[in-house]
Amino acid sequence: MADSNAPATGGFDPIAEAKHLLRTTRSGALATLDRETGDPFCSLVTVATDLDGAPLLLLSGLAAHAGNLDADPRASLLLAAPGRGDPLAHPRLTVVGRVERTEAPRVRSRFLRRHPKAELYADFPDFAFRRMAIGSASLNGGFARAARLGAAEIGTDMTGAEGLEASEEGAVAHMNEDHLEAIALYATRLAGAPEAAWRATGCDPDGIDLAAGDLTARVPFPERAAAPGDLRRILAALAGAARARP
Repeated sequence: MADSNAPATGGFDPIAEAKHLLRTTRSGALATLDRETGDPFCSLVTVATDLDGAPLLLLSGLAAHAGNLDADPRASLLLAAPGRGDPLAHPRLTVVGRVERTEAPRVRSRFLRRHPKAELYADFPDFAFRRMAIGSASLNGGFARAARLGAAEIGTDMTGAEGLEASEEGAVAHMNEDHLEAIALYATRLAGAPEAAWRATGCDPDGIDLAAGDLTARVPFPERAAAPGDLRRILAALAGAARARP
C-alpha cells in the first residue's frame, strides 16, 4: 500500500528506509490515549523489535502510559534518526498499532540483548514486556520524501521460518562467542559503522542486528533466511564479502 510522494529519482527507497529505522532506533516517543480524559499522552520509551519487526517495549505498570494501554491498546510510536543540523532534515517513522502484554521468552531475550542494562529492573514485579502489532506506518525521509506504508511492507514475513525462530537465540550466542571478528566486519565494512565492540543482538529472515553500547547497526541479507542452514550460509558469505572490501 505504499503511497509515496517522494521523487522517483535520488535513490529514496521508502520501504528500506522505514525498515532501517524500525530495526536500528533504540528509543522512541510513545503516544497513548489518556485513560481518564482521552487526550493524547506522549512519553519516551526504549524500543527493540521482534523477529517480524514488531516493536517491543518494557514498561512499568506504575507509568501513566502503561495504564493507558491497559484501558485502550491503540498507540503510535515515533522513531527518529538523530543527526546534526535541522532535525526535520533527518528521517523519522511513525508506527501505528495495538500494544499488548506478552510473556513470550523470545521477546524478553531480544529486548535485553538490545538493552542489557534493562536486566537491572526487567524482573521487578511492576514491569512487563509489551508488543506492538503494527497496523500501518508513515515515513518522512526528510524534505519532500514521504510515504505511507502497510504492516506487510515494513515488517518481516515469518511464514515458513519456524526453524530460524527456534534457533535464533543459539545462533546469536554462537556468533558472539566465536565470531566477533566477523561481526565487527559486518558493522564497519557492510553497515558503515565506526570501530567499536560490536555484538549481534538478533537475527531474522531479513537481516542481522548489531549493537555496541549506544550504537546500533543493521545488515540486510541479500536473500531470505528461513532456516538455520540458510543463516549460516548467508552469514559466511557476508563475512567473505566484508573481508574483500578495503
